[in-house]
Amino acid sequence: MNAASDLNPAELAALLHFFADAGVEWLVDDEPVDRIAQFEAQKAARAQAKAPASAREHSPQDGVSSASNGGSAPSRRPGATAPPPATTAPVSVPAGQAVEAARLAAGAAGSLAELKAAIETFHGCNLKNSARSTVFASGDPSSGIAIIGPMPNADDDRDGAPFSGRAGDLLERMLAAIGLSRDGVLMTNIIPWRPPGNRMPSAAEMDICQPFIERQIVLARPKALLLLGNFPARFFIGGNGTIHTMRGKWQTVSFAGMEIPALATFHPQELLAAPANKALTWQDLLAFRHGLQ
Repeated sequence: MNAASDLNPAELAALLHFFADAGVEWLVDDEPVDRIAQFEAQKAARAQAKAPASAREHSPQDGVSSASNGGSAPSRRPGATAPPPATTAPVSVPAGQAVEAARLAAGAAGSLAELKAAIETFHGCNLKNSARSTVFASGDPSSGIAIIGPMPNADDDRDGAPFSGRAGDLLERMLAAIGLSRDGVLMTNIIPWRPPGNRMPSAAEMDICQPFIERQIVLARPKALLLLGNFPARFFIGGNGTIHTMRGKWQTVSFAGMEIPALATFHPQELLAAPANKALTWQDLLAFRHGLQ
């Protein structure tokens, strides 16, 4: 087994990318860390910060204050080590507050460029803490066509763009078959950050991200939506059906005073796993192309 010191920078970077794509979020440290003591130190620091100013001034933990009053600083038993200092960790925002913050941030954006900046500086969703990139829309927002997937995958997260890698290549061929191109449509995902290990986002995470995708659509004002996969179909059309029962039928999506025709079909990643569904997808693409005329 090779040690990290045996790898050159390129090999080490490739290994770390592999771990990130596999959903690994923690690495083993060189030295053991007492997480319980670390947590207790963080909890004590938070309690001290929340205490009234008068209580902090007379706190027995304040060694300087005790010494000035003739007391002695608290002693540590022989051989004991000091607890590790509190580390700066991402702040967990209650879901209700995060949803409201997302609504305010999205509503204040007057353009897609402003919305992108708002999402990049938003820290109310825990998915952002584990993702490598914030994946925003790409392509032509003035085309009148929006193609919407569920969430970034490992390729999207690495490249920072929606529909990257093999799935993106397949989608480009699918669009070319009906006279469209990646640069000629708006391409985006409902969730802008890749969930760890490509898991499904939780209900709270979806609620937090919803104002951003809705604002994208309001600002782009597409005339038709192509929804790729179960998640986008359920998100916009509703119900608990699968893509097999929801695909190929034009539906009307209504929100923010807009009514937009939408058609659902298989996600390219699903076609890579089950190529037999390509024939059904081709029928859906022809229906989508016909509906644009």
